Amino acid sequence: MEKNVKKIGALLLSATLVLGATGCGTQSASQEPVAAEQEVSAETTEQATEAPVVTDQEVADNVAALIDAIYVQNHTDETDAQCVAAKDAWDALTDAQKELVEGEFADPDYFGRDTGDASLDAALNEDNIGDKELLVVSFGTSFNGSRGEDIGGIEKALQAAYPEWSVRRAFTAQIIINHIQARDGVKIDNVEQALARAVNNGVKNLVVQPTHLMHGAEYDELMAVLNEYQDHFESVAVSEPLLGEVGSDATVINADKESVAKAMTAEAVALAGYDSPEAAAAEGVAFVYMGHGTSHTANVTYDQMKTQMAKLGYENVFVGTVEGEPEGTACEDVIEAVHEAGFTKVILRPMMVVAGDHANNDMAGDDADSWKTQFAASEHFESIDSQIVGLGGIAAVQQLYVAHVADVIK
Repeated sequence: MEKNVKKIGALLLSATLVLGATGCGTQSASQEPVAAEQEVSAETTEQATEAPVVTDQEVADNVAALIDAIYVQNHTDETDAQCVAAKDAWDALTDAQKELVEGEFADPDYFGRDTGDASLDAALNEDNIGDKELLVVSFGTSFNGSRGEDIGGIEKALQAAYPEWSVRRAFTAQIIINHIQARDGVKIDNVEQALARAVNNGVKNLVVQPTHLMHGAEYDELMAVLNEYQDHFESVAVSEPLLGEVGSDATVINADKESVAKAMTAEAVALAGYDSPEAAAAEGVAFVYMGHGTSHTANVTYDQMKTQMAKLGYENVFVGTVEGEPEGTACEDVIEAVHEAGFTKVILRPMMVVAGDHANNDMAGDDADSWKTQFAASEHFESIDSQIVGLGGIAAVQQLYVAHVADVIK
């Protein structure tokens, strides 16, 4: 605790330095200047030292340090103050200074990027829950538009289907929670906070619906926290993540995977202006679905989705992952597969619940390592387009979550 106090003190001092260097907290015009007739001896003048000049880069570096301090996966008693300090310091920068902000994680986009209107999304952290709560747990996203459409779309569908249950929200990524809180002043519960809120509100029956794609690392972490709260409720039930049970190998598919494969492909094909996957294939169009990827044993899920696409006859659908796990799903492997199959046009689309940072940057961004850039650099294709749409915004996918909840509500 003592170390935390010292840390927050140093960070707040850093914020004060930033604010002072950008003109805040300086002497106001109404203050009386030192009288002109006041004499200062030559000796005193020579001994006086000027205040150190703080450069634009130093000011920007201080802000970067404040951002890096909240880019962490743990919440402490100092987190709220750190979020405020980082945003206040950022707001005090000039436009030129903002462009100089670069840290281990910090960059000008942390506060500067327009990701939509945060006020259009409901955080769903209200009290007055009642006896029955349906807690929707997501990894989260700092992209306001996607959060409202994808995660919010799932939550609204669940609330409409189960009006007698109070739908509430929790995110598993504290880094994202801090980002939204600092930038937009919107607080979203992490899992521990959401469960504590449920206990304090006297919830008796708790149903938890993870919006995670699979039984991966985030799902395991959720279950570990939930186990600590089991005894506080009369009943606790956890429904399946989107793609259901993992299965033992790449050949194992289930009804959930089939439903998702059909729903996302139907949406992708329609958005591209075709009547069917076959019609798109006839014009040389391939759909490339980019998942996240994981070193968790659940990575077999991506191979199972490839199996599912093949079983449905979607010869122009390919599955890859940002992390390149499982093997053979890295961008370069997918590029080669699409090229060898003879397709000349590519449409990229995230195979993720939310079209957030990975979809906007890793898939459709302009950096050299984005999928869009890598596909273009291969010079194999006539066109590369992107559909930045999350699975959570698809009505059929939302109804799959509704069905999963129905399986555990008695």
